[in-house]
Amino acid sequence: MAQKSADKETEKKRRLKIPHVFVLLFIIVLIAAALTYIIPAGEFERSEDPESGREVVQEGSYQYVDQQPVGIFEIPGLFITGLNEAADIILFIFVVGGAFQIITATGLFDTVVKKIAGLLGNKHVLIIPIFMIVFSIGGFTIGMTVEAIALIPLAIALARSLGYDAITGLSMVFIGMYSGFIAGLMNPFNVGVAQQIAEVPIYSGLWLRAILLVILLIAASFYVIRYAKKVKENPSKSIVYDMELNAKEETYELEEAHFQTRHYFVLLTLITGLAVLVWGVMNEGWYINDIAALFLAIGIIGGLFAKLSPSRIAEEFLAGAKAFTLGALIVGIARAIPVALVEGMIIDTVIQGLANFVVILPEAVQVLGVYGVQTIINFFINSGSGQAAATMPIIVPLGDLVGMTRQTGVLAFQLGDGFTNLIYPTGTTLMAFLAASGVPYEKWIKFIWPLVVIFIVIGGAFVVFAQMIGY
Repeated sequence: MAQKSADKETEKKRRLKIPHVFVLLFIIVLIAAALTYIIPAGEFERSEDPESGREVVQEGSYQYVDQQPVGIFEIPGLFITGLNEAADIILFIFVVGGAFQIITATGLFDTVVKKIAGLLGNKHVLIIPIFMIVFSIGGFTIGMTVEAIALIPLAIALARSLGYDAITGLSMVFIGMYSGFIAGLMNPFNVGVAQQIAEVPIYSGLWLRAILLVILLIAASFYVIRYAKKVKENPSKSIVYDMELNAKEETYELEEAHFQTRHYFVLLTLITGLAVLVWGVMNEGWYINDIAALFLAIGIIGGLFAKLSPSRIAEEFLAGAKAFTLGALIVGIARAIPVALVEGMIIDTVIQGLANFVVILPEAVQVLGVYGVQTIINFFINSGSGQAAATMPIIVPLGDLVGMTRQTGVLAFQLGDGFTNLIYPTGTTLMAFLAASGVPYEKWIKFIWPLVVIFIVIGGAFVVFAQMIGY
């Protein structure tokens, strides 16, 4: 009888098993294609902004056009188009993964991690906020996202060594990075673009975003620490417990570490490279290709300083690139979702409909309406700069109409664009990080949704406060 009960339970779990991430994305693409038959097609007129060179919509220019539904036989082509459009990001993931594997092979990361763990003594839990703060700096300065993906295996191995799990390690990097990215103190990809379009001084209003960053980091740190402590006390409480049972070998022995001369040279190479990265992004407008080339140079130079042979450097690069194959492909396949909406010409209709909805809201909640609209649009247009170019030309005059300052409009945009990047499956960065960590999407949702709700509430409070003080 007990055996039959166990068999039934096993069969039930098998039936309830969430399909592979590729299957989930395919289902979402099918839904997106179906919407092109339901939602009226329409478009805004677009023109090139003379200062930024970006295509921006012309406010008040929306008009309906002939329906352009995506046929069932066109769906395979959407995935190919998505892979093509994401080719630069896919290549970037391969290059960065390979480059950081070279640096990892030098032993630098292992030594640094063990040194930090030794300094913390029995207060290992402080590693969580430390990692979050460090990666938030990359998020709010250079708009770091996929650049951090190569450090996910290291963070997870460290977390496991401290008695935590893969979700803890992933969160230390991913949530920390996005807390900085969302707060966007000097983020060129969300705040920079939006402020330029809104015609407010670049990076102005930084004081409120700095307060926001501190609050997000505090909330995120408490949330992840609470989860990590629960896992350490009872490993079966881990959301990815089954995954952890098969990963005990992927931990660090936190014995005392000693820096060797080669480690100092590799560390100098890495620090110098990151400094050049900040300079290039802030002053020369570097983007994916430039950053990938820099990381490749960092990896090779670091490998040579560590006295790795050229053949060993090549082998490590291939090993690193191979480890991120799934994540790179997910980025391209997820891209098929917005491709379907663009080819069906319904994205502009969605934006126009949501903007009209904000206008009819009571005056007291219109600013929250703008915030909510950006949150919804982020599902369809996941790129921060892309969303800014598509929506800010509408939000600016809409804000002028309802008495919302342009700085508050930028804040509503950046927060609406940001928080749901932690959970939307259309977020290519999220899907790539999950692939790199091995954490299933459905498990991540179970872990992250309460924090996303907390973040959204915090964002709403900041938007209302900004409106009240005429930010």
